[in-house]
Amino acid sequence: MADKPGKTETGRCCACGRTFTYDPGEVMTVLIDPQTGLPPGFSVLGTLRPAGPEAVARSADQPVCPACVDRAASLKAADDPPPFPTWP
Repeated sequence: MADKPGKTETGRCCACGRTFTYDPGEVMTVLIDPQTGLPPGFSVLGTLRPAGPEAVARSADQPVCPACVDRAASLKAADDPPPFPTWP
């Protein structure tokens, strides 16, 4: 049985701004506050702060393109140090 293609949409990646076509049920999304342009709980300086309920309420899921998801995964893999050896 072949899978039916899902409904596709076209949108802009919230990380790089590239326009791409995606399936809304399969795409990676990030919650973004439209007033600040940042995820709730992040400050402009990059520090964490408590996310207020009004900031979470006005936030919406924004799509992230596969290239940015792959780039983030490779940066995370490069940043993770190898595990320390354990005692026998």
